[in-house]
Amino acid sequence: MSARDDILANIRASLGVTGAEAPRRFAAKERLAQSPEGVIPRRGQGDPAARVATFKAEAERAQASVAEVAGAADVPNEIARYLREANLPATFRMGEDARLAAMPWSETALEILRGPSDGHDLNGVSAAFAGVAESGTLALCSGPDNPTTINFLPDNHFVVVFERDIVADYESVWRKLRERYGKGAMPRTLNLITGPSRSADIEQTLLLGAHGPRRLHIVMVRDG
Repeated sequence: MSARDDILANIRASLGVTGAEAPRRFAAKERLAQSPEGVIPRRGQGDPAARVATFKAEAERAQASVAEVAGAADVPNEIARYLREANLPATFRMGEDARLAAMPWSETALEILRGPSDGHDLNGVSAAFAGVAESGTLALCSGPDNPTTINFLPDNHFVVVFERDIVADYESVWRKLRERYGKGAMPRTLNLITGPSRSADIEQTLLLGAHGPRRLHIVMVRDG
């Protein structure tokens, strides 16, 4: 008997059931079929403008910096501005995301490296699958479009999120994920990122960049 079987057997014994009772099996089957939603926080709800405002406020509260641009064509200049003002090298790595590839990077002096990061990149750029208003969280799908290594290995992470993709809550992210990919075609990993990496394990002193990027700069695109 495995440890799991042992635990389940103890639970059944304490409840005085075997697990084979028809009413209990029917109730479990019905609940799985109906997928009832739990309590949804009110904070992220509202119309699109309200969701965008809440997302920005919560992301900044988590110590991310946020910039809003009018359209996708303005993203390269915003990232170039940030790198210049932070005195960072004008070089970054990104994946094969078609939305990023279509942006006019050639109008800037930025040098682009493509593919997964090997840990030697100072700057990385990703495109988010969604933003979560209730917590200012970014949802990023793994794959060649946006390699997971770019989310965690560079010191400075730039994430582009289109405002039409900012949803109210986490439940909406899972719904959107199922609609986009469908059963059997899900990405291997969905990373949920809230603010830059941090830890307060040592003497409760907050340290940024403990397990990943020390800076997170979010570029929100208005036109989608």
